[in-house]
Amino acid sequence: MTGRNAWISVGVALLVASGANGQDAINIGSRLELMVDDFLIERMSGDARLQLHRPERREIVFKTDAPWEGNACAYQSVFQDGGVFRMYYHGGHYRHSGAPAQTLEEHDWNLCLAESDDGIRWRRPELGLFEFKGSKSNNIVLLPESVAEVKGDPAHTSVFIDANPDCPPDEKYKITILGAEPRGLFIMKSSDGVHFSLMSRQPSITEGAFDSQNLIFWDPLRREYREYHRDFKNGIRDIKTSASGDILKFPKPEWLSYTGASGEHLYTNAVQPYFRAPQIFMGFPARYTERGWSEPVLDLPGLDERLARAKAHPRYGMSVTDACFMTSRDGATFHRWAEAFIRPGPRTRESWVYGDNYPFWGMVVTKADAEDAPDEISLYATEGYWEGPETSIRRYALRMDGFVSASATAAGGEIVTKPIIFDGGNLTLNFETSGAGGIQVEIQDAGGKPIEGYSLNDCPAILGDSIRKIVRWKDKGGDVRSLAGKPVRLRFVLKDADLYAFQFVPYAADPVVPELPGKK
Repeated sequence: MTGRNAWISVGVALLVASGANGQDAINIGSRLELMVDDFLIERMSGDARLQLHRPERREIVFKTDAPWEGNACAYQSVFQDGGVFRMYYHGGHYRHSGAPAQTLEEHDWNLCLAESDDGIRWRRPELGLFEFKGSKSNNIVLLPESVAEVKGDPAHTSVFIDANPDCPPDEKYKITILGAEPRGLFIMKSSDGVHFSLMSRQPSITEGAFDSQNLIFWDPLRREYREYHRDFKNGIRDIKTSASGDILKFPKPEWLSYTGASGEHLYTNAVQPYFRAPQIFMGFPARYTERGWSEPVLDLPGLDERLARAKAHPRYGMSVTDACFMTSRDGATFHRWAEAFIRPGPRTRESWVYGDNYPFWGMVVTKADAEDAPDEISLYATEGYWEGPETSIRRYALRMDGFVSASATAAGGEIVTKPIIFDGGNLTLNFETSGAGGIQVEIQDAGGKPIEGYSLNDCPAILGDSIRKIVRWKDKGGDVRSLAGKPVRLRFVLKDADLYAFQFVPYAADPVVPELPGKK
């Protein structure tokens, strides 16, 4: 089963038991559930709200300053492959800008590979595949000649590891690439992520503009391939999608629909299943906005480059780009936050022009800056696009699952879920509070009545900052095994606190409480 009908059928399969007033309970099993939407929320009260969190701006991790790269390197794909991080990006250069861009010659577009052991320090492996100005000492993976038979364009690619369990070893790595004869998206395969060949001379997808990064990946829950690509909807840059069991043939695509925001130009989409909770699709589209030649635009950083670009086309000078965040439970309808996920920021150059702040496709787990803190998520985005002789790659960091939280100030607020059914023996939270704040959790029956032993008064206020804190009640401890398989509701009462995610996990006995000074 493919397409929207498959998405609907999966959603219906989640509704398995009748709750109070005929309301169905949602079977979450032992899945990690993020507070990125209101899918599980029945009501919020007091000062409670869903709060978008922006990643922290970290260091520049890479510059595309090799002669075969340039200032127009973009459409990057990044993932961890065993013990190595891999980043694929196209190399290219634009000279229709200011004087700094004239220091490098234009050359054929290519696809390059960089590697890292930690996601922070990146290197160029010498692949020796293609000659550039008399030398094969470079990291080029594809040139136009590699895909000449379909007039493939290395500037419009995405690279991924095919997670389909039935994928043959010689097809483990794949490239989605735009071709011109015939026009559409083609698939390339590789056993090592370096040596690629076409799988078919017929495109997998033919309907679209494709003038951006176009994506295909395996959906492990629905067991099908999904694709997201660029097209124009009433003159607006937007996103289409479809799904198929056969990566070489997709049905007619459909437009994404949105809640929260609409009617904005979205350049790239960066849609992917969240690696810790693949029932949730996350997208990080680059948002394109033409602001006109107002005084505030003229006062932005990079005016000289802005005016130089505008000689080629006015929009190249008066446009800015930032990044958004959106999520979906079915792959077709996304909640997109109107506020930016990545703002251009405080830099006085190389961050406020068209092409900056494009998020890469993919996210990886890296070590935290603080040596005793949990691992964090690293994302990457472009800076200095099409300004000087190179593009910079900026790393951004976010706490695990920390995209959105159910949040409340010191005034307090609460959230009550819809009826749910879970598997497991403990309830864990990804949360943080202030020293004076806290979170209490009450488990109710499907009708909203507190269950004996799990009421709010039975739950001491939880404080701290943890990715996986077990909730414990006074007499029951952390044991919720008696409630597994039954429709229940969760009531979270928050005070100066953020709840990012929760999950029911296998039972673990409560730790032995040490003898406390002054307590008998």
